Amino acid sequence: MAARLVEARLSDSERLDWLRLIRSENVGPRTFRALIDRCGGAGAALAALPELARRGGAGRPIRVAAADEVERERDEALKLGVRFVAYCEPEYPPALRHIDAAPPILALRGREEALQQPAVAIVGSRNASAAGLAFADRLARGLGQAGYVVVSGLARGIDQRAHVAALATGTIAVLAGGHAKPYPPEAAPLIPRIGESGAVVSEMPLAWEPRGRDFPRRNRIVSGLALGVIVVEAARGSGSLITARLAAEQGREVLAAPGSPLDPRAEGTNDLLRDGATLCARVDDALNALEPLRTRDPFSRLEEPRGGGSVWFDDSADGDTPAIPETREVGEMLVGERVAALLGPAPVSIDELARAAEADVRLVRAALVELELAGRIERSGGDRVALLAAQSPD
Repeated sequence: MAARLVEARLSDSERLDWLRLIRSENVGPRTFRALIDRCGGAGAALAALPELARRGGAGRPIRVAAADEVERERDEALKLGVRFVAYCEPEYPPALRHIDAAPPILALRGREEALQQPAVAIVGSRNASAAGLAFADRLARGLGQAGYVVVSGLARGIDQRAHVAALATGTIAVLAGGHAKPYPPEAAPLIPRIGESGAVVSEMPLAWEPRGRDFPRRNRIVSGLALGVIVVEAARGSGSLITARLAAEQGREVLAAPGSPLDPRAEGTNDLLRDGATLCARVDDALNALEPLRTRDPFSRLEEPRGGGSVWFDDSADGDTPAIPETREVGEMLVGERVAALLGPAPVSIDELARAAEADVRLVRAALVELELAGRIERSGGDRVALLAAQSPD
């Protein structure tokens, strides 16, 4: 029988340890969870980081976030009305728990109740047409009246129009940067209005200035919060199509509004329809696609998350997880060396890597944690890893 997730509220000191761990160098959401599993807690993981990075071949000491650093972030967050919600806590959105690389901690401003309601994401072009804006407005209002919270990324165009249209019924904005650096800057006056009936969330440090690679990270949260994603307008190669792809990978419903074949802003949505997305030409189209999902309640709070091993269970099949040992067995060292030698710039799945290394997948995952902490690998969707280009052999 599968183990089941145990919800627990963190103490203040545990919350600070969680923040320190996720703010430390080379610790992403997957590595965070692997470290908690391996070490038994965030405090033990923080103590183990330097040795693990050294084992992975780091050329210099890893930067571990200092306690006073995260205490300052916490204090500044309180001034903005922002609080931190951890993955294991009951306020954490249940739908988001089910995605690969779910954020260990969300910085939340607004009503935590909005994170518990069924949600649908509406995304689209920044340079939207008048017709696209009007349709996004109609969708957001209709879905809000039907009991859905509308999720989007606060971007210009379709995103902002969807947020504004859903203010009365509830909307969730996902930031690419920190709460102190909202993007785009002109959206800042909208944030407190969203927080009155909905929520604004971010996984980034409070003062983080968003960069290009942060927007796909944000998009996985936009889709992960929702039962489905509706793309209203999107040119080929746009960020909205990244959100649609992530939604499909997460098992969410993907819907697209049809558009004129003469309008470049409709090329991406028309491509989605050609490739099997559900047509959304009116509010009822979205409701017909989403209502069966809402009725089925696919994101029960106590279900085991998707996308790999879980972290907080009451009866793990593997028993208690020991802390990091001071020394490694020779076999484990050989597995780590073999994994590093097998990796290249092309992403490979962890299962394929384990087969090539002729090693237990748990040992391979342990080796990958060390390599990631050393800054030698990068992870991509589908539980795939690759050697960073700078570390590729000649």
